[in-house]
Amino acid sequence: PSIEENEKIKLDFPEINGGKSLNRYAPLYKWFLAIPLYIVGVVYAIYLLILTIIAWFNILVTGSYPEASADGVVKVISYWNRVYGYAILLITDEYPSFSL
Repeated sequence: PSIEENEKIKLDFPEINGGKSLNRYAPLYKWFLAIPLYIVGVVYAIYLLILTIIAWFNILVTGSYPEASADGVVKVISYWNRVYGYAILLITDEYPSFSL
């Protein structure tokens, strides 16, 4: 993998001022609020599996990865990154949206 900057990939963490702008007691209930996010995430993971299988057959036939499948994969990964940032990494108190 390259360590050079890439315009297509950008990772921004919210400014949390050393944790001072985060709710101190939020980790006590965030796990409970994240349960619906996990359920929707499982549905999106099944969608991702279907996209991957379709892309695999498309690669066998045409030799190229379909752009629609690539967009879907990126959206599902983005959704899971938002969920992990909220419930696991605790870098934000903003509840993530359910949309891709």
